[in-house]
Amino acid sequence: MEVQVPEVKSTGDYKKAPVYIYYDWCKKCGICVAFCPTGALGRRPDGAPYVPHPEKCIHCEMCDRLCPDFAITGAKR
Repeated sequence: MEVQVPEVKSTGDYKKAPVYIYYDWCKKCGICVAFCPTGALGRRPDGAPYVPHPEKCIHCEMCDRLCPDFAITGAKR
């Protein structure tokens, strides 16, 4: 199955808050990692997402918008 990822634009502020992952809510589906346009997100051996390349994050909020469990965000909840 091939997935088309739409072009996303940066918010322009690369020094925004880091990505927050709420592991208690995360079901390790991998959607956030699959749709991250810059490869900022990765998966740990247990399948949970993490941010191995925070400098690549453009704060497009794709991970936030696509997470079915609201477990990842660019702002602290």
